[in-house]
Amino acid sequence: MIYIGVTGWGDHDSLYGPGIPAREKLSEYAGHFPTVEVDASFYAIQPIKNAERWVEQVPEDFRFVVKAYQGMTGHQRGGSPFATAEEMFTAFKESLTPYLEQNKLAMVLFQFPPWFDCKKENVDYVRFCKKEMDALPCAIEFRHQSWYMPELREKTLAFLTEEGWIHTVCDEPQAGSGSVPIVLEATHPEKTLVRFHGRNVHGWQKKNAKNWREVRYLYKYNRQELGEWALMLKKLQQQSKDLYVLFNNNSGGDAAGNAKELIEILGVEYDSLAPRQLDLF
Repeated sequence: MIYIGVTGWGDHDSLYGPGIPAREKLSEYAGHFPTVEVDASFYAIQPIKNAERWVEQVPEDFRFVVKAYQGMTGHQRGGSPFATAEEMFTAFKESLTPYLEQNKLAMVLFQFPPWFDCKKENVDYVRFCKKEMDALPCAIEFRHQSWYMPELREKTLAFLTEEGWIHTVCDEPQAGSGSVPIVLEATHPEKTLVRFHGRNVHGWQKKNAKNWREVRYLYKYNRQELGEWALMLKKLQQQSKDLYVLFNNNSGGDAAGNAKELIEILGVEYDSLAPRQLDLF
């Protein structure tokens, strides 16, 4: 099964009618796609009531990819609200309860920062994260090139396989050490995550500019690029039962359109999407 969606559900204007309230966007989103990435969990561990509300707004077969809290991946600047790392992980796991109770958690995504390079202390921390998450399904995304250097690539993949991590395959600009190549390998027999960040090299490198968030993911995939990816996804399907494919190239509002185009190219049909407002009559 290939689950295709986008990151977040609030900013994809092409999916919604004018004036739709924010509280109704997720249920409308679920009429277009069977999966979504929860980004709010990166910025703060979400109250359980939020997840309770979200899981009730989507169909039974809908699945969430929940992003790990920034304090768990080394992004956080300033002091931590938690006394220990163990306390932080416990709080995060508790926030996942509604997804688990409703069988709507696809995985937790640990996206590590560009400065998280391949060295022993970081390998040990990855191992610590997996242990703290118990048996929960966890995906890992590296953003430092060193993990996939020729001399370490196979060791990295073997380590992720041994530890039970779901590999995140990325399509992103090739812009030095702070980006990773497409590594079309699964490390988990059940699930693999694919994330499309675009190919805007200039925007990717523009880290210190005030508007870097606006331009970093400014890219629209063309049909040829998506067609090439359709072939690669079919190869990945031979290694992993389910693929979760998320488009993050939304600086210009292109993620939802690209996701729909890939669904068309693949010929995927989803039978259990939520009813859409336009489909009611």
